[in-house]
Amino acid sequence: MSGSEGGTAKGEDPGHPESPAARERAHAGLRPGSPGPAAGGPTGSGTLMDTLRPAVVILDTSGRVLLWSPLAEEMLGWPGEKVVGRRVSTLLDPAEDGGRAERPGKAAPAGRRTASVPRPGPVEPILAELLRTGHWDGVLSVRHRDGHRVQVEARASLLVDGDGRPFVLVSIAETSRIRGMEHDLAALDSLFDSSPLGVAIFDTELRYVRVNDALTRMNEVPAAQTLGHRVEEIVTAGAADELTTLQRHVLATGRPVIDVVVPGPSGGWRSVSYHRLEDRAGRVLGISCSVMDVTERQQSAEKIERTRRRLALLNDVGSRLADLLDVRRIAEQLARTVVPRFSDYSGVILHAAVPDGGELPGALYGERTEMRQLGIGAIKEGPAVDRMIGIGKVIQVDRASVFGSVLHSARPALVRGADELRDSVATFPGDPKVQAALDLGIHSLLVAPLRARGIVLGLLVVSRAGGRQPFDQDDVELAMELCDRSAAALDNARLYIREREGALMLQRSLLPRSVPEPPGVDLAFRYVPGSSGAAAGGDWFDVIPLAGGRVALVVGDVVGHGLRAAATMGRLRTAVRTLAALEMAPEELLRRVDDLGDDLAAGTAEGWTATCVYAVYDPSTRRLAVARAGHPPPVLVEPATHGGGRARLLESPAGVPLGVGGVDFESVELDVPDASVLVLYTDGLVEARGEDIGVGMDRLRSVLARRPLRSLEQACDDLLATLAQGREPDDVALLMARLGGLPEGSTAHWVFTAEPSAVRRARRNVTDTLARWGLRELTDVTVLLVSELVTNSLRYARGPIGVRMVRGTSLLVEVSDPLPDPPRRRAAGEDDEGGRGLQLVARTSRRWGTRHGPQGKTVWFELALPAAATPAGGLRG
Repeated sequence: MSGSEGGTAKGEDPGHPESPAARERAHAGLRPGSPGPAAGGPTGSGTLMDTLRPAVVILDTSGRVLLWSPLAEEMLGWPGEKVVGRRVSTLLDPAEDGGRAERPGKAAPAGRRTASVPRPGPVEPILAELLRTGHWDGVLSVRHRDGHRVQVEARASLLVDGDGRPFVLVSIAETSRIRGMEHDLAALDSLFDSSPLGVAIFDTELRYVRVNDALTRMNEVPAAQTLGHRVEEIVTAGAADELTTLQRHVLATGRPVIDVVVPGPSGGWRSVSYHRLEDRAGRVLGISCSVMDVTERQQSAEKIERTRRRLALLNDVGSRLADLLDVRRIAEQLARTVVPRFSDYSGVILHAAVPDGGELPGALYGERTEMRQLGIGAIKEGPAVDRMIGIGKVIQVDRASVFGSVLHSARPALVRGADELRDSVATFPGDPKVQAALDLGIHSLLVAPLRARGIVLGLLVVSRAGGRQPFDQDDVELAMELCDRSAAALDNARLYIREREGALMLQRSLLPRSVPEPPGVDLAFRYVPGSSGAAAGGDWFDVIPLAGGRVALVVGDVVGHGLRAAATMGRLRTAVRTLAALEMAPEELLRRVDDLGDDLAAGTAEGWTATCVYAVYDPSTRRLAVARAGHPPPVLVEPATHGGGRARLLESPAGVPLGVGGVDFESVELDVPDASVLVLYTDGLVEARGEDIGVGMDRLRSVLARRPLRSLEQACDDLLATLAQGREPDDVALLMARLGGLPEGSTAHWVFTAEPSAVRRARRNVTDTLARWGLRELTDVTVLLVSELVTNSLRYARGPIGVRMVRGTSLLVEVSDPLPDPPRRRAAGEDDEGGRGLQLVARTSRRWGTRHGPQGKTVWFELALPAAATPAGGLRG
């Protein structure tokens, strides 16, 4: 392979079909003279060769360029027609040969200066080594056509063509590309070799093709036994199914999977992430996998979650017990709440005195101490559960058992295993409760004391069965926290029961156990304590007989609940009864009671208020007077010939509640049809959540008018049953009175002028009337007392004198005159001619008194009827 520098010998012409360059081009699928792919970059397949982009140059043994590939042109900027046929030394950087030469191409004309290019340099050593060894590699600095230096790494081999002629095949690649790839490969190797994460590469068949040491340590399988195998052959079966599913999903979809936690081979936890591997052309090569040991993280997360669940359980128990003031309901809620979140079976065992508000157990628990199981919880039902736990069962405490030990020491106890369960729980050999527990698969039992103020109220017993983890020390601490909170609620409920029972007892003792039966009036009443669990209220009622056969009907409601309200109610009722005996008008009585506010509020720093309705009915005149102090108006049900009656509210002035002060009260009077029913009640009967009290009163009227009220007792029951739905759970006081008149001929009334003959006429009329009534035995004393009172009126009043007699359960006599001032009793001396009239009345009659009226005053007295006399009865329903 020789010729002149500018010649184009057959073997040297890059375009000649027999030249090595032509053969390489033909091998590359290019036509002779085709420039090859454009300099902008060939259409690659995405392999490493596309990244390195190596160029091919063919030289003869003297260093002359025979073929210049398109990638060489792209790399160095020299086109093939400028380089082929020239020595390669002309392309080397001056630093390589130390001189300059003309630019490749035609020689410049004589006398004309041409551009300076590298001149031929010493490539002979390289060619000599090639001829001697057949190959050479190294780094060369080549001058780009634009003038800048390009570092290339060259690989040269001495080859022989088909004619036996030698040539040199040189492959060159830019050093920068090679170094970048080397860095990438070094980083990948470092990731595999030194990363604390487990890293693996899988092919498209999901077989390990590369794995680092960290992963082999995690899997506890050497690399030699890992490569070529699938994941199900390496990891445990439980995690292998999930991992295989994830791998197939990533391989098929290309969507990565990040941080999936799966069990590890030794009980730990692994975080696994998968990515699909693709080359630059998008061909799927397999998947990559990174594995991190997250056992500590998982344990911390589980601990946090366990703590969260325990706090949630504590909060749930606290919220469920917060509003309960019933020991039995608290025990039931506690037992149910811990199942199944904390245990499989549970029971709450309490001292028998706790549910009824008794005293805390002061002495040590013994075998005779009565204990009751008031709350149970179970994940399933069945005969074995009934034998082991049962609501209301009496529990016998054996001092040697774990239950007795906890009751005496106030410290929790933990029992694990069937043998320990049988030995420490059974109270006698063959205890059926223990055998039932064993039949249910219980293997762990925790007994914790329910302590309040240092005293054990009872026990919380919880157990776990089956494959559930046994109780540990953390569970013991949680159980104690549950017990402390629950015991506080139980003790509060116990104390509340005591206070409520005391308030109810006081309230019942202050309420009338029976009511009198005044003539002409039929009565029925009900008192219903509040149903919400709130303390006893201050609702009350009373029936007070008055002079002249009249009767006072009272219903009131002290604001508040508890002992204080009950005590205030008792003082208020006493005050009303005392003032009622003074024969005051209803509005005057309420004003006097309101004036007693400070006395009625004794011992209450915040004062008191109460509502009240006070009604007075006179059966002889069938007249009713009503006054209210902030109380709901009574209902009057008038009789009807057919069907129900007409029920209407007696809209008297409402007034303000007692205890407010500063406001006068008013009363209304009306004539009542015979056999009408007056209904007095407290607001607990008509109030309901979410509606105005007027709606409840309208509903009350509707119920009362629905059908005839033949039996007041039955009417009270029906009224409570009908209005109980949706009403406020407050106390209810209900008083119903059928108002009638006295029997015909039971009264007599006269008016005398103020003259001396009035005394004689009054005596005669009284004598005749007593004879007609068959009460001759009372004639002398009655005539004597009437004479004294009429004489007193003649002396001081000087106006019309009225005398009225009423025969009922006693004999009532009234003497009226226009004088407003009541008579006064005075002590008369032995020589005094007067002053003994009222003393005689007071000593002779069963009771006497005075009252004011619209026309003056009335002095009255009562005499008991003889035993043989038949009293005139009132109307009865």
